[in-house]
Amino acid sequence: MRLAPASRTPFPRATETAHRTVPTPAGSDPGPVLDSGLDPGLEQGPASDLDRRPTGRRFAGVATMIGSGLSNQTGAAIGSQAFPAIGPVGVVAVRQYVAAIVLLAVGRPRLRSFTWWQWRPVVGLAVVFGTMNLSLYSAIDRIGLGLAVTLEFLGPLCIALAGSRRRVDACCALVAAAAVVALMRPRPSADYLGMGLGLLAAVCWASYILLNRAVGRRVPGAQGPAAAAGISALMFLPVGIAVAVHQPPTVSAAAYAIIAGVLSSAVPYLADLFTLRRVPAQAFGLFMSVNPVLAALVGWVGLGQSLGWTEWTSVGAIVAANALSILTRRG
Repeated sequence: MRLAPASRTPFPRATETAHRTVPTPAGSDPGPVLDSGLDPGLEQGPASDLDRRPTGRRFAGVATMIGSGLSNQTGAAIGSQAFPAIGPVGVVAVRQYVAAIVLLAVGRPRLRSFTWWQWRPVVGLAVVFGTMNLSLYSAIDRIGLGLAVTLEFLGPLCIALAGSRRRVDACCALVAAAAVVALMRPRPSADYLGMGLGLLAAVCWASYILLNRAVGRRVPGAQGPAAAAGISALMFLPVGIAVAVHQPPTVSAAAYAIIAGVLSSAVPYLADLFTLRRVPAQAFGLFMSVNPVLAALVGWVGLGQSLGWTEWTSVGAIVAANALSILTRRG
């Protein structure tokens, strides 16, 4: 997508760094965490922690978050330019290769030391990672960047709200559900397959978050996500070869796919390494909820994918539901 969604690019710990890049996730992709509850390493410090940080570092962290979000969504938009030549599956294959190169270089997993107890969630994470990005990019091809990323974002939002007994979270869940109903309302132009793919990306992003928890508990450092990225890239290797044989990519299509991989996988992951050391988890999660809006704006400006008032209202309602849930939580 969250590569999710389209989504941003959301990994186990702040020191081990997390994003859906193994995403992201993406978009989504690409990928994002909503709060410390989604990722055990994103620990929520006291509110005063933010005040203790130097203004310059906070500004740098916020600027990096904005750049990461725009990079993730811009990468997905650029990747969509290669759809006519190699299709979403070809673009996703290249994105998986780029993610694997970056994460294997950073994580340096010691694969021979992994036990079967450690391999199980890593393999599951690899499968979910690839499925999430493929379903997100296929949704982008059918319903556009903004709506695809918005539907994918429902995955982490459901994880954040599930199990909560607060009335405000129940209200947030109702608002998000109403927004989804509005987005998927029957109409002649509705592409239900595309919407279904967006919801599949949401399910994958939610599964990605839960599997990341298990990987973070069982595998030290960033070795687990790096190993998962490598396995996912191997899974897409025959896919990439098949696409290259049956639909030989043009130079421009290959360039678009590579740029998408860099902007939606490498840049968000490295940006999160920087951001999570400078911005509290609550602020990080709050900003990640803005990704559907960024996706809609990038789709509108870069791809000419305009949304109607109903769609904009629904996107805003889902973002507001997540923001309200985060802002009303206590340390």
